[in-house]
Amino acid sequence: MRMKRLSYTLSALAFAVMAASPSAHAQSANETLIVAGPRTPESLDQEYPPTEAGHEARRNIFERLLVYAMKDDPNGAKVEDFTKIEGALAESYEIAPDNKSITFHLRKGVKSAAGNEMTADDVMWTFERGWNMKATFHWYMTQILKIESFDSFQKIDDYTVKVSIPHPSLLLAQLWINNDLGIIDSTEAKKHVTKDDPWASRFLSTDSASFAPYHIAKFSPGQEVIYEANPYYYRGEAKLKKVIFREMPTSSNRLAALQAGSIDVAEWLTPREIALAKKVPTIKVWEVFGNYTHRLEMNNSLPPFDKVEVRQAMNYLVPRPDIESSVYMGTARPTKSPVSEIYPAYTDEGFPYKDDVAKGKELLAKAGYPDGFKTELGYRTGEPLEEQMAVILKTAFARAGVDVTLVKLPASSLVERYTKGTMPMFFIRDMAIVPDAAYVTNLFINSQSMVNFSHYKNAEVDALINKALTSTDQAAREADMKTVQKIVVSEAPWVFLFNPGYQLAVGAKVNGFSWYTPNSNAWYDFSK
Repeated sequence: MRMKRLSYTLSALAFAVMAASPSAHAQSANETLIVAGPRTPESLDQEYPPTEAGHEARRNIFERLLVYAMKDDPNGAKVEDFTKIEGALAESYEIAPDNKSITFHLRKGVKSAAGNEMTADDVMWTFERGWNMKATFHWYMTQILKIESFDSFQKIDDYTVKVSIPHPSLLLAQLWINNDLGIIDSTEAKKHVTKDDPWASRFLSTDSASFAPYHIAKFSPGQEVIYEANPYYYRGEAKLKKVIFREMPTSSNRLAALQAGSIDVAEWLTPREIALAKKVPTIKVWEVFGNYTHRLEMNNSLPPFDKVEVRQAMNYLVPRPDIESSVYMGTARPTKSPVSEIYPAYTDEGFPYKDDVAKGKELLAKAGYPDGFKTELGYRTGEPLEEQMAVILKTAFARAGVDVTLVKLPASSLVERYTKGTMPMFFIRDMAIVPDAAYVTNLFINSQSMVNFSHYKNAEVDALINKALTSTDQAAREADMKTVQKIVVSEAPWVFLFNPGYQLAVGAKVNGFSWYTPNSNAWYDFSK
């Protein structure tokens, strides 16, 4: 009887999804991909704070100057080869011998979906926009490359741009591979500039103008995003002419729709659904360990989390084996550093935390909270793993008198609260795109970082990170970064949880899978 009820549910869901999807048949079946995920992007602008949904949009509607070469992993997936950098919008590049400038020689004949050819003017306008908006681009340039003035960016000729920096950096080429540093079609974007919106922010939050494989045909927040292929894309038009991304918040519904054939790709299935999907002959599951950290950040500027003993105590109150088995079902690995295990200079040396209630109580008493305290923990709607972990952690923390109120919010509302510093504890599932420990720690740990949402601050850590960002001595950089990791783990700005890996379930007719450090799918690599 259970199987009959399940079959009826799948059939009904399949009919409902297909009935609601007339646009899915606008292209031939082999040219259209239907994807379901937990949420649509909060914004399409690459200057918006990054989220999983936003990263995926950026991967498909922005093209970067440089890319990593691709290689096969043991499971047959295409993954980035961090040792080989290739040209993308920049056909070639040159780094000065002193590592203080990079010159990009732009590829000629590159066109946007609007038919506009890319020149150095597009690159310079993109740089100028990012610099003046003082958000993502500005942070990369000032915090990673230590640029102090826009004079560092120079147009040499119509197809040549040079970026000069005040100090040497071994990240001078790697940085331009980042998902957040795409080049904008300035001719198209400028059509939407107004006196009160000089950088077309309203337009670029809901539309696209770039030289990427896809452009936005429709953006309906909370419902769907429709990508259409750029017919002029410099690598050749995508095999998939249309990609329809639908918001489907419930993981079980995404799996049911995939099994019924109503969608082609199901993103962010829970470990339980991944286990079920592996048993279905018409579904293939791709798995990559990847570079994620799923952590519980504490606002270190708010009492009681301004005391290191409290933060340490919270780490000693986590039943990691229980979470690993009951929530992740063995698909995740505990994180023991702010740096990903797959990146150079990673170390877990000195990670002391285990489930030890007595130790947790001792530390709370030392901090002046012998009876515990009250606080809030924020998590996103449509994230069953976070909800499960929140419930487990609430119970676990209560063993030491920590009374946690769980706050379930839409992703955009939660982002707003923790960026403004008004949420005491909150889940973050994120990754650092550049495979370099100095970059990673600068991104998440440096007190000047725009995404250091925990507001952690340690002068020695900041100094070591800043030193590594301008050092060309790789051995010294790695030694300093291991010191940073040990200090950070000891001072516990986060509750260290798990690397959940990255899994993607696709229908049997879907070919191609590639993994990139932003953990976002590049639809150009897929076909049917």
